[in-house]
Amino acid sequence: MSISLHWFLTSSGDIRPIPRGAATAHGVFPSAGGTAGIPGARPAGFREPDIEYLAQQARAADALGFTAVLTPTGTVCEDAWLTAAALARETERLKFLVAFRPGLMSPTLSAQMAATLQRQSRGRLLLNVVTGDDHEQPRFGDWLTKDERYARTDEFLQIVKGVWSGEPYSFEGEHYRIREAGILAAPDPVPPLYFGGSSDAALPVAGRHADVYLTWGEPPAQAKEKIDRVRAEAEQAGRGDRIRFGIRFHVFTRDTSADAWAEAQRFLDALDPEDIRRTQELLHRNTSVGQQRMLALHGDSKDDNLEIYPNVWAGIGLARGHAGTALVGSHEEVADRIEEYHRIGIDEFIFSGYPNLEESYWFGENVIPLLRNRGLLDAAPDDLRALADTQA
Repeated sequence: MSISLHWFLTSSGDIRPIPRGAATAHGVFPSAGGTAGIPGARPAGFREPDIEYLAQQARAADALGFTAVLTPTGTVCEDAWLTAAALARETERLKFLVAFRPGLMSPTLSAQMAATLQRQSRGRLLLNVVTGDDHEQPRFGDWLTKDERYARTDEFLQIVKGVWSGEPYSFEGEHYRIREAGILAAPDPVPPLYFGGSSDAALPVAGRHADVYLTWGEPPAQAKEKIDRVRAEAEQAGRGDRIRFGIRFHVFTRDTSADAWAEAQRFLDALDPEDIRRTQELLHRNTSVGQQRMLALHGDSKDDNLEIYPNVWAGIGLARGHAGTALVGSHEEVADRIEEYHRIGIDEFIFSGYPNLEESYWFGENVIPLLRNRGLLDAAPDDLRALADTQA
């Protein structure tokens, strides 16, 4: 099976590199006097997530041959649905992996929004289900426990799929009571569901509903252990042959390994030790199992050994929460690691960089042709073949 490569939209803003006094637990860059996780005055070099800059990123991803861009969700970024709807008009082939939180909207409304965006984008919608954590959900007025949130997500996804069936749909559960729900027309094609979550409450829900299970960038052995657990859940639900797996990394790729590691060091050198201390203190209070697995990959200092596996670097996790690792190396080394992860069962890769726009070109113009020449990617669209040929 060929792999799919996706990029990321920095809908909370972009920067090179993270300046001193600006790192927070969620990768947001407030002023020195701001509140962690809430944007304030921007530091020098900050790129606002306005429509012009986001359109630049989306058009670049489209031209470089990425399948989709992950459009994140949260209070610290622009709304994912509206952003994707706006950028669909700026692109031709590119799909949008829209992240959304099941507990914050009616499942019928979510099914309707997804069906509408799928039609209006001519079939370019993918959906990333984000159940949320104890840190951010209260900002939305959601005070359920983790296990309760995953139980609600389970019901939510049952309803969404039922509404998409095209027949009036009713449901009665612990969290929802729905009577004869229907929408104008079912989406065509039905958007695949991407799903992340590492807790014991999350994995059975993933097994029952996920088309693609996503994990953050752990070393291959740890990623494989999680894949095997989710696959077992999917097999128990009768879906073992229908689930695929994806992974989320940042990336620093350059013509030589030394140049790539120099870029990673540049990122690290810009971090203030006091910022790292505050960020790690916040992250250690986070109850997310996935976040705790990320924290376990590194110490709390930039003096620690941060290359946790060949070409897998945990330095990003010192500065921000959630995805905290990067692939670092020459274009050939990065391609080698992608191929290694593919061998353990991962078919979809979501990347980003610092700054995001420039790194998409480094990766798209150099790593993508290597992967295509190795037979890991489908043939390039006609207007991309010339670029691939020049990189052979």
